[in-house]
Amino acid sequence: MSVSELNTVDMAEVLTYAYDLGDMINASVEVADYLYWKQAVENNPDIQGLVRELQGKKELFEETERFGHLHPNYHEAKEQVAEVEARLEAIEEVTRFKLAERSLDELLHQMSEKIAFSVSESIKVPSNDPLPKKGCGSGGGCQCG
Repeated sequence: MSVSELNTVDMAEVLTYAYDLGDMINASVEVADYLYWKQAVENNPDIQGLVRELQGKKELFEETERFGHLHPNYHEAKEQVAEVEARLEAIEEVTRFKLAERSLDELLHQMSEKIAFSVSESIKVPSNDPLPKKGCGSGGGCQCG
């Protein structure tokens, strides 16, 4: 058996394990919770109305943002976006959806770290966290700090 044939067999096995892992993740409580609250948000007409309103307010704000603080309606447009966002955040389904989304993202990030670090501790693992907790923002692989 040639080296390329060995690599092909190994890659097929790795892919099989990856699909199995994907199936296990899809069967997890985190995914079920995420899908439940996502559907609750999508099926709530009040939330969808606020989402459309928010999109409109964001478009208006983007128009003023091109000119920055010098635009006469900049601060008003920014406040309108914040007000609609606050109304959305006050709805239980939205809050729970965001928590479920964060929990699922954390699970996926932990899985990515485990896989990457099993290969090498220096591999960078990206995160959606805007405030990285380890290293230089590379997912904890660097030794600085």
